[in-house]
Amino acid sequence: MSNKIDFIKKRRSIRKFKNIPVSDQQITSILEAGMSAPSAVAKDPWRFIILRDTDNMKTIAEFLPNGGFLSDAGVGIIVCGDIDVAHSNSISYMLQDCSAAIENMLLAVSALDLGACWLGVHPREDRVKNIKQFCDLPENIIPLAVLAIGVPDASPEPRTRFNKDYIHQEKW
Repeated sequence: MSNKIDFIKKRRSIRKFKNIPVSDQQITSILEAGMSAPSAVAKDPWRFIILRDTDNMKTIAEFLPNGGFLSDAGVGIIVCGDIDVAHSNSISYMLQDCSAAIENMLLAVSALDLGACWLGVHPREDRVKNIKQFCDLPENIIPLAVLAIGVPDASPEPRTRFNKDYIHQEKW
C-alpha cells in the first residue's frame, strides 16, 4: 500500500480470533488512541470498562444478538458515555465524541496488527439496561458499544466503500 491513508482501508470487522491474549500495553495504546479523539468543548465524556474474564464476556455477549464471538476475543472494551460531562449534557454530543473515540480505537487496533468488531449497544434499550445492570453502572453512565478485540484468525483484504454517487458539490 503506497497511499498514506491506505492503513484506514486495512481496518475491517473481525469476528474470529486466535486464542492469544491482548497485552496490557496494547490495551493502553488502544485506549490512548481513543482518548486522542476530538470532543466537543474538550469534555471527553468517554468512559471504558475492560473485560478480560471469559465468563463476563460470555454474559455481555448474551445481551448482543450478533456478539457471540465476544467471548472468544482476547479482550472486550465497553465504551460508555457520561451524560453529566458531555457538552450541554447532550446525548448527541456524547454520541459523536464517543464514536470518534471508537473509530480511533479501531484504527489503533488495526495498526497493532490486531482485529476488532464494533458491537452496537445504544440505542437498544434492552442492551443498555442489561449492560448497565450487569456492570453496576451509575445512572449518568450510558453503555454505547462493545469492542471485541483480539489476534485475528482471518485476514480480509483492505477495501473502501467509496461511492461517488454519495457526493454532492456545494448543494444537493
